[in-house]
Amino acid sequence: MKKLITLLFALLLLVGCSSNETKDEKSISVACSPTPHAQILSVAAELLAKEGYTLNVVEFEDYVQPIEVVESGEIDANYFAHVPYLDNYNSEKGTNQVVVGKVHYEPFGIYPGSKSSLDELEDGDVIFVPNDGTNETRALLLLQDNGIITLPEGVGADSIVTVNDIVSYSVNVDIRELEAAQISRVKDEAAVVVLNGNYALAADLNVSKDAIAYEKSDSSAAKTYVNVVAVKDGNQENEAIKALCEVLKSKEVVDYINNTFEGAVVPFVE
Repeated sequence: MKKLITLLFALLLLVGCSSNETKDEKSISVACSPTPHAQILSVAAELLAKEGYTLNVVEFEDYVQPIEVVESGEIDANYFAHVPYLDNYNSEKGTNQVVVGKVHYEPFGIYPGSKSSLDELEDGDVIFVPNDGTNETRALLLLQDNGIITLPEGVGADSIVTVNDIVSYSVNVDIRELEAAQISRVKDEAAVVVLNGNYALAADLNVSKDAIAYEKSDSSAAKTYVNVVAVKDGNQENEAIKALCEVLKSKEVVDYINNTFEGAVVPFVE
């Protein structure tokens, strides 16, 4: 009797595992930022459903958890970061995640706080920039492009610099580092702020309408800072992930991005 019960239990486990494997093959979970990534994924989910796939979208407000939940295996993929951020995180934290699809680009912008023009900046004015390595570099490059500061010669998108590396200022402003998600909430405390595209959108700001200055869609930044779908190394051949990446490049998704975000989000075309 004991042997029979053991056999039945083993068979139940086998059936359960087979069922889970079938489910896993036709479903995928993605960690993302709420705006615009979750919005874009909602369109992808409808298209994937027609192919028999289920897409589960899990939203995060920060730039750390989406990588960590993929690294731990809780979530299949993430879609929130650009390549330099992902590479830098892998290097610093020892994670091992790879790009499987390039989707869109969000222009960085300089937005008004108490000042509506860069010409109005005065000594002592505060400017907030993101405090993570790649996005701070990107913000400082944008300030340099607009004549506010000068960085060391040779600094580019593949560099990592902070306010401590600034060589000179055209105006003696006070550039302060702050967690990216917090900047839009305190912009009235600064003369101007430099915002990531997704956080600007979340604050109802459109880079083409509200920014004082911003990266151009044909700039090197557009190719460098493209937002990507990433997975833990070894999961690149997952068929559901491949299907997701194909859908994210579809005309339906491209049209949705163009019609919804009006230049604040730009589809990536290789």
